[in-house]
Amino acid sequence: MEDVKVLIDRVEKLIELDAVAELHEFINDSNISDIAELINEMPEHTLRFFNQLDFQRALAVFRILDINIQEELLKSLSSHQLVQLLNDMPPDDRTAMLSELPSHIVKDIIKQLNPEERKITLSLLGYPEESVGRLMTPDYIDVEPDWTVAQVLTYIRDYGKSSETIDVIYVTDEHGMLLDDIRIRDFLLVNPDSTYVKDLMDGRFISLHVNDDQNEVANVFQMNNRVALPVVDDRNVLIGIVTIDDVLWVVEEEHTEDIQKMGGTEALDEPYLEIPLLKLIKKRAGWLIVLFIGEMLTATAMAYFQDELSKALVLALFVPLIISSGGNTGSQASTLIIQAMALGEITVSDWWNVMRREILSGLILGSLLGFIGFIRVVFWNMIFHSYGLHTISIAYTVAFSLLGVVLWGTITGSMFPMILKKLGADPAVSSAPFVATMVDVTGLVIYFSVALLFLKGILL
Repeated sequence: MEDVKVLIDRVEKLIELDAVAELHEFINDSNISDIAELINEMPEHTLRFFNQLDFQRALAVFRILDINIQEELLKSLSSHQLVQLLNDMPPDDRTAMLSELPSHIVKDIIKQLNPEERKITLSLLGYPEESVGRLMTPDYIDVEPDWTVAQVLTYIRDYGKSSETIDVIYVTDEHGMLLDDIRIRDFLLVNPDSTYVKDLMDGRFISLHVNDDQNEVANVFQMNNRVALPVVDDRNVLIGIVTIDDVLWVVEEEHTEDIQKMGGTEALDEPYLEIPLLKLIKKRAGWLIVLFIGEMLTATAMAYFQDELSKALVLALFVPLIISSGGNTGSQASTLIIQAMALGEITVSDWWNVMRREILSGLILGSLLGFIGFIRVVFWNMIFHSYGLHTISIAYTVAFSLLGVVLWGTITGSMFPMILKKLGADPAVSSAPFVATMVDVTGLVIYFSVALLFLKGILL
């Protein structure tokens, strides 16, 4: 992809010179992704750029534009362009776009579709929002077991142009039930006249159910190294296929959503600079209020140990150190577990193996930080004489508090996402701020409890 700034400079120069022919040639010679970048950077010229493109290239560009630009473009196109664009879009891409648009616009768009495309679109929109049914396309090639390879190749030449992909050919019976999937190379490497489809079948195929969760599909593609997978209903009837490009869009959206949730905010359903300010505040305020109320429990815990603090103010010096160490450890563990669950490396049933590892990790990390904390107290007292005669007792208090808080942080951070998953919630909502807030409160309890153990009768 060319540097965006270079592209913009070149296009601005052509527009300034009113070089219509040169602009048309330049736009049509550019990569699809470069044109999309130009439109994103120069939205005021969206319609102008779009009208310079040949139809198939215009369709390809439209499919990868941001939803807000798609919406504006739909309003700007002529009636003829709109009808042609909507009817020629792949059904899965059209369904994905419609699911993001306001309902009144969706109704107007559906009216523009021809009867066949309208039927397909309404069928896809009828599936649950996060299901595979919303991702699939009905444009695929299916053949019957008794066909010869020559018949299959002729059929592909006649109908393959309208298919989403011809990398994989699907075998169905007279009732439409899926029997197998065969890669196109297998048809090309045999004698076409004497080989039948059933001769190439091995019965080893993988399919998705129409109601499967979209977020689980990526793992299936990755584990089986597929570019397309068939989608079946409860009766194993082939009703569509899902291709890898659609799965990659889902993965990107899910990754973005998880990152936002882990940052302590609701997922944004619009680009950051496009979302209205009040809506942005609303999405952030909810979590901030919850976290604020949680942090208020920290003040409650501090008040509970007020007598101890009044007797040994030195304890207050280490409160930020103790609770931040626990919060950081919990956030680390939470992030690692959420990522591992997203990649399918662990499941809820692995909770005990995860807990054992995190207990061991917590003990080692806690001991490491505790040792550093112990050395810090002793060394600081040697230089500044800050802690007096009870330096060693204070050092032990800090060291063992860090051990306890870090251990608790690793357990909380690792188990909380799994508990949420078990309850059917999104593990990403156990965001780093949320886990840190929980550990802050409990960390204070651990700290002052350890202080009572080591300093009772000395400072307390």
